[in-house]
Amino acid sequence: MSERAQQYEYLVPLERYLSAGVRLGTRMSSKYLERGGFIYAVRPDGLRIFDVKKIDERLRVAAKFIARYNAERVLAHTTRPYGFKPVQMFCKFVGCKALTGRFVPGTLTNPNLPHYMEVDLLLVVDPKLDAQAVSEAARVGVPVIALVDTDTPYQYIDLMIPCNNKGRRSLALIFWVLARQVLRERGELKPDQDLPVPPEEFETRLLRADAH
Repeated sequence: MSERAQQYEYLVPLERYLSAGVRLGTRMSSKYLERGGFIYAVRPDGLRIFDVKKIDERLRVAAKFIARYNAERVLAHTTRPYGFKPVQMFCKFVGCKALTGRFVPGTLTNPNLPHYMEVDLLLVVDPKLDAQAVSEAARVGVPVIALVDTDTPYQYIDLMIPCNNKGRRSLALIFWVLARQVLRERGELKPDQDLPVPPEEFETRLLRADAH
């Protein structure tokens, strides 16, 4: 390990990132992520592994970006069930709008609809599943921050956070770190202060059937 790598201070201990599986990708990767140095290694089984330092750096950048906006004009959206609780908890602490489940067409583009929302920033968990929200944001000029896996399309994404955007524990930790960092950037938390709840409180609870 280089001296520079040893000096880097992660937002949470490296072991915590690793145990939550935030660096685990898929067996496919885009050339964009490869060229950007986001892919750290390829396991013998073909699974792509993200560079954890890149994940950490992007979380810092994303937090600075989110903190610049009026929280009430920020929308966090996911159609992925494991993302429901993390998104809801993130919005609870940050003060933004949460939209979990199906994204009704026209939500960002049709002012005549009762569910229409006027937002300045969109945060999504998976651009593949959340494609309707991403395309509508692009149409009305709203910047998009997205969690992206190794094989995620990056069209219309303004800021990517490379990570495991499918795992239950990974999503919980990513949104916990992001929420804490946004509040630190705003000055609502001290630089060394934590959220009042641990990352586990951001996790989607497993049903009994899921445990088998």
